[in-house]
Parts: sequence; C-alpha cells; structure tokens
Amino acid sequence: MQHRHALPAPVLWSRSDDVLRLHRLAHSGGSAALLEWLAARLGGWTGVVDTVEARGPGLAVRAAAEMNARGVRSAVLHGGGSVALLFALEGGRALAAVLEQQHHPGAPALLADAAVPLALVLRAEEAGRREERAALAEARAREAVLHLLMNGRLSTAHQIAEALGPSLPEPMRMYVVECRTGSRAEVTRLCEELTGGQAWIVRCPVYVRHLIVFVPAGLAAAAADHDPLATALVGAARDCAVGVSGELFLREAPAAYGQAFHALAVARGREERHARFGPGPELALAAHGAGAGWAEALLAPLHAYEPRRPQDPGAQELRATAHAWLNFTSHATRLLKIHRNTLAGRLRLIEAVLGLELARLADQAALSLALRLTPGGVRRGGGADPGRGPAAVPQGSEAADPPKAPEPRAALDEVLRDPRLTAWARAHLGPLSGAGAPPGARATVRTWLDHDGQLVPTAAALGISVPGARKRLTRIEAVLERSLLQCPSTRHDLWLAHRAEELAG
Repeated sequence: MQHRHALPAPVLWSRSDDVLRLHRLAHSGGSAALLEWLAARLGGWTGVVDTVEARGPGLAVRAAAEMNARGVRSAVLHGGGSVALLFALEGGRALAAVLEQQHHPGAPALLADAAVPLALVLRAEEAGRREERAALAEARAREAVLHLLMNGRLSTAHQIAEALGPSLPEPMRMYVVECRTGSRAEVTRLCEELTGGQAWIVRCPVYVRHLIVFVPAGLAAAAADHDPLATALVGAARDCAVGVSGELFLREAPAAYGQAFHALAVARGREERHARFGPGPELALAAHGAGAGWAEALLAPLHAYEPRRPQDPGAQELRATAHAWLNFTSHATRLLKIHRNTLAGRLRLIEAVLGLELARLADQAALSLALRLTPGGVRRGGGADPGRGPAAVPQGSEAADPPKAPEPRAALDEVLRDPRLTAWARAHLGPLSGAGAPPGARATVRTWLDHDGQLVPTAAALGISVPGARKRLTRIEAVLERSLLQCPSTRHDLWLAHRAEELAG
C-alpha cells in the first residue's frame, strides 16, 4: 500500500472532527486518501501491512511479525528512536504507523478510530476489483464465442454461450452498433431491455466503438424502414449508428457480420442513422457450385502445412490469420492478440505456402473467395476445423520449409466464367451505372481496383487529390450500399465482379 511522509502533527486535536473526517475520506477518496491524511496528521509513515508477509519499514515489519506470532489485535514496538503502532484489520492485514518516540498522545486513538472505516473501504475496493476481473473474464468469454461462430464451431459456441446467457438466437439478425465508448454500457443495457434479455451481445474485439448484437429474428422488425430496436438505439446515444443484417442462421455468422458492417456504412449517411443490408445475391452462394473444387485445391498446401516446431503457427492459425487480415488488415493484430511483427511474419509464410503475393488485390480476392468457399477449414482424419480463438494463437512465427502450391494452380478465371458468377457480377456492379450513381463511378472504382485499393496512386491516376478520391469513393459507398474504405472484403468482391464481367465480354 502507498505510504506518505509529512510535517509534524498539530498540538490540538478534536477526536470527533477527526473521526468525521476519516469517514468522509473513506467515502470520497478511498483507502489512499485516508492513509495520506493519516500520514499528514501523525507526521510519520502510515500504510497497510500483511501480518504474514509484511512489507514496509523494518520496524513495522517486525511489529507485524510479533503481532502475528502472539495472535493479538494491536501491537507497539520501539526501536531506533521510533515507534511502530499496529491495529489489526481483516484478512491478516494491519494498519501501521511509524512515528517518532515523542509522538502526539492521541495517535493510538486516532489509528484505532481509522481502522474501522479503513477495513470497510478496503473490503469495498477488493469487491470492486473482483467485479472488474469478472467483467473482463465475461467479455473475453463472449469474444471467444464470437471467434467460434466466425469459424463454424457452433457446438462449442453454444456451450459457452449457454453458461454466460442468454442462448444464441437461431435464426437471427446481426446488429452492429457504433457508439461512443463511454455509452456502450448504456446501449448494452437498452438492447437487453428492448429484447427482453434475449439478445446476445459482445463488444467488437477490433473496433472499440462497435457492439455486435445477435437478435432473434422473431424480435427484429420485418420491415427495413421501421425497426423499433435500431430506432431506440440511435435515439438513446448521441452519434450512434446501427447496421442490420438480413435474417440468417448462426452458421452464416461471417456473412451476417459483413452485411451488418456494410449496412452501418450506409447508416452513417442517413438522417435516421440506421440501415438494413440491401437485397442482392451473395458471392459465396453464387460461386459455390463452380468454385468449391478450385478453392480446395488452392488452399490444400495451407491445410496440409505442418510447422517445424510445436510453438510455431500451424495450419489452423495460418488460416485464421489470413481470414483476419483479409477482413481487418492491420487491425487483425487486435483480433488475434499478436504483435504486428508476428502478423507480418505469418503473412510472409502464407504467401510462401500458397505461392501468392498478398500486396496484389487480385491475390487477396482469390484467397478471400477460397476461404469463404471452404468454411470447414482445416480437416484431418475427417474432423472439422477446430477453429481459432485469441488464446489458441501462438506468438511465434518461425516457419518450416513450406510445401509449394501445385503448378499450374486451378485457374480462378474458369470459376469466374460460370454463368452464375456472371449474373452475380452484373447485379453487383449494376448500381455503378444506375441513375443514382455519381458521374464516372465505374471509372473511379476500376482505377481504384487497378491500383490495389490504394488511395494515393488512385488519386494520382485520376488527376485529383487524395481527399478528393476519398470523397468520390464515399459517395459510391452510398450507391453500392457497401463500405469501400473500411471493409477490405468489398474490394475483393468488386475485383472479382469486374474480372467476371470482363471474362463474360
């Protein structure tokens, strides 16, 4: 416990005033304020020592050991021109003061009076710390459930969610709520109240202003333009915005998150500050028939990868790293709980294993599609993907010699020539040529994709400033109802759509 030295105590004391001051300090400033005032009042050192493992001035340590050995509630020990006064507290601790031999005669009584409020405030502070630890543990457990859902580990996710409460809703709509960090507790309380405690809520591990809410489909509004829950959330917190997914099942949690995230980008620009994901074909559904075999072949070297050392990342961790980076870029370090250098090392290893160049948008798009078409992930002996979570991700990134991807790799172009992908691409890109599109929308997006989604070279190619390029893309976000600048998966889908359209001729 912190201790203080101060000037000698005054001569005239009022015990009643001092007792009142002690209780006020305990209530307003806690143990630290109380001990600081005692040190100033007594003109010496004050603190809390453990009677078993005493730490502090030598005289106080010896006095604590003596008090513990004799089993008494108070002790006085003289030595070296000083005196140590101790009064027992709860839990094997004692309030101690080390003063001059000629200290104020009222010092023992003041310490005895201080022991009662100090014991109470110490108990309250410990309860508060326990509550904080419990809240942190629950938050991390909820984050682990989110990781499991995103990796298809539904059974384990259900087990943990049942212990935390409530049950995970099925089917559901996902709400991504953006609000100030200071209002997240109020937004959480409101979600629980408006859904009768049936919403499953988790703080986003990547974006500190986001809450992710799984709402039972039966409680979510059927009409996109009338959503009482979203309206109430927006009205409850200033600067709040809400994106809502379509009605999906828990196994589709990654798609639901993507939909809600895109809807959030649209909601920011609307007066009502909430939006639901617009209708349209999903890429993974359109490409599944033609692309499942291609995806398995592309990812086979990654799924078969074996690290050289047990502490190095294996196939599961590398797949999780690729998925996190493709969706969150540098923010993936928050999701995976790893250092940025570890992330960079893993990405280099993934490139070597798969024979890709992840700085190129084309290779990012190919890997993103392949991961979405193989939701089962790494399989060994017919088992399902064990999934990932922050605690399961090792910190090292030493690589074994990676197996080489088969050459030639199954051509992505053959997948994109499928008529179902052509139809998806035209529907996906259609708004860029619609009546509400800003002038040159297609050319802007095409240039942006040609420069790997980087704003600086895009602005140079368009002959405008970087803020000007950003404004153009922001206007296009409203037309596409997708987040271009904050959601990398949009770039991947747009690149694939443009390539499919080109191949269709």
